[in-house]
Amino acid sequence: MTQCCINPSILSADFVNLEAELQRISNADAVHVDVMDNHFVPNLTLGLPVVQRIQAVSPVPLDAHLMIADADRWAPGFADAGLASVTFHAEAAIAPIKLARELRARGAKAGMALRPGTPVEPYLDMLSELDMLLIMTVEPGFGGQAFLDVTLPKIRRARKAIDGSGIGVAIQVDGGITEDTITRAAEAGANVFVAGSAVYGAEDPASAIDRLREAGSQKSRSSAE
Repeated sequence: MTQCCINPSILSADFVNLEAELQRISNADAVHVDVMDNHFVPNLTLGLPVVQRIQAVSPVPLDAHLMIADADRWAPGFADAGLASVTFHAEAAIAPIKLARELRARGAKAGMALRPGTPVEPYLDMLSELDMLLIMTVEPGFGGQAFLDVTLPKIRRARKAIDGSGIGVAIQVDGGITEDTITRAAEAGANVFVAGSAVYGAEDPASAIDRLREAGSQKSRSSAE
């Protein structure tokens, strides 16, 4: 199992003071930026110009989660902005293999996200085209939702397929991650964790990141033994 990574979501941060909020999570592995267009999901957040400014001041790499329609058209622009990782939704992509290759060609890691109800099996043959598979553990669109345990079997099936293929694809989970739920997700096979309110709702976000990383790492080690 690869290293446990904690990617705090700035969806739970103070948007008036984003640069300061980024400094509070400088010990994170990456910052998770939720881009929503009020079409694919019923919420509207940040567009590319704001993400470009975040990229310019962030002390850690950016991990964009594009909850947008017409991902084939818009996702490459986020890779061109220099983001470390760009994740599009399988449900919003017409040609996901072509899009993943285009993101990689433009210098970003390619991630693909699945809603809780979207099965992983139709996409297993394209694992070699991805750097990360994001399995949503809540319905995308809003922060602060409760973790859906019904997604755990899908995480296990994805981990089994990835380990069997020998391809180093990370499994990211996003939604309802706390010190309690991270252990269940890690045991199922996830190794990259998006946490919003669990980090920014804490008095000391940096310490919250350390606690989440330790909890996830311990469970990852035990499930691998």
